[in-house]
Amino acid sequence: MTNKYIYFVANWKMYGNLSSLNTLDKVIKFSKSKEIKGGRLIYCPPYTLISSFSKKFKSCQIAIGGQNCHESEDYGAHTGYINSRMLKNIGAHFVIIGHSENRKKGESDKLINLKIKSALEAKLKVIFCIGETLSEKRNKKTHSVLSNQIKIGLKNIKNKSNIFLAYEPVWAIGSGLIPKSQDLFKIVEFIKSKFRDKTPKVLYGGSVNPNNITNIRKINNIDGYLIGGASQNAKKFIDIVKKTYS
Repeated sequence: MTNKYIYFVANWKMYGNLSSLNTLDKVIKFSKSKEIKGGRLIYCPPYTLISSFSKKFKSCQIAIGGQNCHESEDYGAHTGYINSRMLKNIGAHFVIIGHSENRKKGESDKLINLKIKSALEAKLKVIFCIGETLSEKRNKKTHSVLSNQIKIGLKNIKNKSNIFLAYEPVWAIGSGLIPKSQDLFKIVEFIKSKFRDKTPKVLYGGSVNPNNITNIRKINNIDGYLIGGASQNAKKFIDIVKKTYS
């Protein structure tokens, strides 16, 4: 790992309700134990649970994040949306921006750039998702796609210290497939090479689970993981953290 801490981001997507709070007790207990070592846990539940999660985690060091935000820094007539200021106000420290599921629904790199700027303005840390489709991978366009996403997504952003990059190959999300270790190492190195100044933290996301984390953790240039389905189960999430250090 290239940084002191390893980050474990739980992206709950559109799952969970108030009864889900009871499942967090095991994670809270674990977060206070010596077993977690240098791990940093971040939960990104649906908007409806952010405030409740924030209160639940008040006695521990688990951080909270949102799964997206509107690009406007100000309040306005945007029915059904919330912006970064609102996320900050209800206890969020992070926000995921540019997830492939949102890109697929029409989020452009230019819109993502505006969202990142608004999140940084609100003093949120950004988990900026990038990744190629299976077609782009097969046509050997991975590097050009990632370069373009980074170039446009971070345009005119000088201070990138509060930006984490999450490499999420679209073809790996929810498929159970992960890149070959050598390929993943090279891609992470390529991503980091795009930054002349401070090397950013680069997370990996895409079908991370307790069964494959033992192999993924051997790739020593990855700074953490963006975990989807497995993070909704406390035991699986804890197992991923434990196996990262075992």
